[in-house]
Amino acid sequence: MKRNILSSFSISLWLLFAAVMLQAVESAKGKYAHMLFNELFEDYSNALIPVEDTDKVLNVTLQITLSQIKDMDERNQILSAYLWIRQSWYDAYLKWDKDKYDGLDSIRIPSNLVWRPDIVLYNKADDDFSEPVNTNVVLRYDGKITWDAPAITKSSCVVDVSYFPFDSQQCNLTFGSWTYNGNQVDIINSLDSGDLSDFVEDVEWEIHGMPAVKNVITYGCCSEPYPDVTFTLILKRKSSFYIFNLLLPCILISFLAPLGFYLPADSGEKVSLGVTVLLALTVFQLMVAEIMPPSENVPLIGKYYIATMTMITASTALTIIIMNLHHCGSEAKPVPQWARVVILDYMSKIFFVYDVGENCTSPKREKEEECKLEVDDGCQRRHKEVGSHLSSRNNDSDLKEKLNRNLNKNYGVHGENVRETVNCCSCYKMLIKNIEYIANCVRDHKANRAKGIEWKKVAKVMDRFFMWIFFIMVFFMSVLIIGKAA
Repeated sequence: MKRNILSSFSISLWLLFAAVMLQAVESAKGKYAHMLFNELFEDYSNALIPVEDTDKVLNVTLQITLSQIKDMDERNQILSAYLWIRQSWYDAYLKWDKDKYDGLDSIRIPSNLVWRPDIVLYNKADDDFSEPVNTNVVLRYDGKITWDAPAITKSSCVVDVSYFPFDSQQCNLTFGSWTYNGNQVDIINSLDSGDLSDFVEDVEWEIHGMPAVKNVITYGCCSEPYPDVTFTLILKRKSSFYIFNLLLPCILISFLAPLGFYLPADSGEKVSLGVTVLLALTVFQLMVAEIMPPSENVPLIGKYYIATMTMITASTALTIIIMNLHHCGSEAKPVPQWARVVILDYMSKIFFVYDVGENCTSPKREKEEECKLEVDDGCQRRHKEVGSHLSSRNNDSDLKEKLNRNLNKNYGVHGENVRETVNCCSCYKMLIKNIEYIANCVRDHKANRAKGIEWKKVAKVMDRFFMWIFFIMVFFMSVLIIGKAA
């Protein structure tokens, strides 16, 4: 027990001694750091390039770390990104012997005290031209200066929205010195690409790489070369949001357009459905137009909307034409022979179109037999009526003689009664003429009604034909637009 107490007490003493020594070392290093700072910056000027020989080129190493994509403004073609910019170079006038300063090999000082390269973003699209963030720099004993500074950049980016929302974009970030040419300051990219290890995943864009390329350009204003490093940010849009909010509703709405042909013509809603669907697609088209830049390249979803709206406009126009066919009455011309053969005989069977008013679930054979029986009964009745009418006309004189004989024989009527009987026969003849007139009117009415029924059936067959045509068109258009997503 005593041994344990003694061991714990010795450990505590040792830790206390180490803390005191560490504090003494830190205070000693702080003393040497102040002394070093005063000696280094006694005659130092940050206005001139820190090289001993002006004929030599100062190499500046540049490294870009992409932390986050803040915004991609397609309409204004501006990319907003959060970057960490690291620059390192050697200052010939900021060196020391670390042995003279108790092994002090580096110090942190404000960046505005040393010379800094004026490396800027060439394709900057921000109206804020403020100074870089005044963060500290790390100064080593051999004169190497490392400057890490965060920056929120807004760069111009040529946005191609031809395949929106399944598009990929390439945005360039070009960094170079604004005043120093390649004979004074040379830019060297630290890595072959930008650093993406600390990138925060974006909800709209996927990063597929950020290669870096060094360019040496001679501008028209100057004869000296100007080097720059261009980082190409390769972006792929995540299209799930646009599929569920813009594309899928359009597909569902477009499938309603062919159903307008299936509505009964007497419902009065065929044209209203087409106009309503057209207005709904116009609203979605306006939403896409607000997002996209006003360029000549129409986005893929915009082309789909335009094609769908054109199809719905055509379907509405065809619906109006078919409605006119449906409402052809008795004054219309009869259905042409070619229409009888092509539409009423063949197409009606292909699209399973039955007669107007016929129940599609009832057996067709029974109806045909009933129609045949009705036709046979009507024909027999008409034969009897015609036969009786002809016999009455041919045997008019015989009828008078028979009536006179029967009346004289059975009832013993006189001559005046015979005259009255003859007058009754003339009344029968007028009645027969009236019945013939009524029968002709009924026959004409049935013929006109049959003519209207034929036109209604033609309209119904054409409705079914265009319904399947437009269904196929909508299906293939939807497959094409979804195929672009895959």
